[in-house]
Amino acid sequence: MAESAVQPEQPSNKVEVSIQLDAELLNQISHLTSDPSKVIEVAVRQWLRGANRRDDDLTQTLPRNPPVPPRGEWND
Repeated sequence: MAESAVQPEQPSNKVEVSIQLDAELLNQISHLTSDPSKVIEVAVRQWLRGANRRDDDLTQTLPRNPPVPPRGEWND
């Protein structure tokens, strides 16, 4: 008899859980990947590590501009 080409799945350390998410949030996650559980797993791992630093434009501190000289001293 020929052996099956499909091997049975190996047992993993993963546990299946049920969570409730906002439908719009799940829709946004689904645009990123076909496996939303992976995105959620990575987010939880980062949260547990304390890696909550955001790199978007709203959280960056901008350098301060030098003070403007008083009127009359512009072209000295």
